Amino acid sequence: MRTEARGGERPCGAGRPARLGGSMIAAALVAVVLVHGTARAAEEGATPHEPSKFGADWQSWHANTNVTDMPSVQRGARNFVSYCLGCHGLKYQRWSRLGTDLTIPADLLQKDLLPPGDKVTDYIHTSMPSKDAELWFGKTPPDLTLMARARGPNYLYQYLKTFYVDPSRQTGVDNLRFPSTAMPDVLSELSGMKRAVFRDVTTKGEGGQFIHQQVFDHFETLAPGRLSDSEYDGFVRDTVNFLDYVSEPAQAARRALGVWVVLFLLVFTWLAWLVKREYWKDVH
Repeated sequence: MRTEARGGERPCGAGRPARLGGSMIAAALVAVVLVHGTARAAEEGATPHEPSKFGADWQSWHANTNVTDMPSVQRGARNFVSYCLGCHGLKYQRWSRLGTDLTIPADLLQKDLLPPGDKVTDYIHTSMPSKDAELWFGKTPPDLTLMARARGPNYLYQYLKTFYVDPSRQTGVDNLRFPSTAMPDVLSELSGMKRAVFRDVTTKGEGGQFIHQQVFDHFETLAPGRLSDSEYDGFVRDTVNFLDYVSEPAQAARRALGVWVVLFLLVFTWLAWLVKREYWKDVH
């Protein structure tokens, strides 16, 4: 049986679309108001963005050395001769091997790198007498031939970038990576001079007593250097890259040869498996 609408009567459900549309609009308006209010409250409660403090993350700095980057290693050799050779030597490295590996012509090697009086066949020694060095610095500066292997490139990179002014020290500076270092900041003319800012941290010891410690917070620049931050960063990377090369001059060739050795072993393993299958086919 079909029921028809009569007069002013409307079929059941005829008014739902209008009511549904109004409900959706109202819900949307409420949502907009809530979102706007939440965003405004978050904006009012938010603190201004604090800029990152220079040097606060120094322990995570990486040298990212690459001994196959020949221009970088060549620049590092120049940096070492200019700023490091006066105190540190490379007693296991010859000038001739350096020129061959770094593709430096003999005339340029003699003109730009070799100290007066040294020959190409000589080992790379410092001209500073060890007795005088011990008298001046309290200890003889170490040889750097194997320093990158002993400490790692990241250690050297962090060491060269974390000198700071300390008037209490005899040299006038100290270092975060190697506290109480005897080495002066010989690169200060390039990097500039900076002050280390420390903050007081209180911790509770095992016996219940409170222990106060000075923890490094960030660096503050006192005087700029001749190089910008990015330029000095490149200078240090090149120098560490050179020391990484010196620690094992054949490491690039060793790694390249290692790829072929692994491929040979894989092919040899496959051939050995084929021979084994041929010998044992009648048994299985």
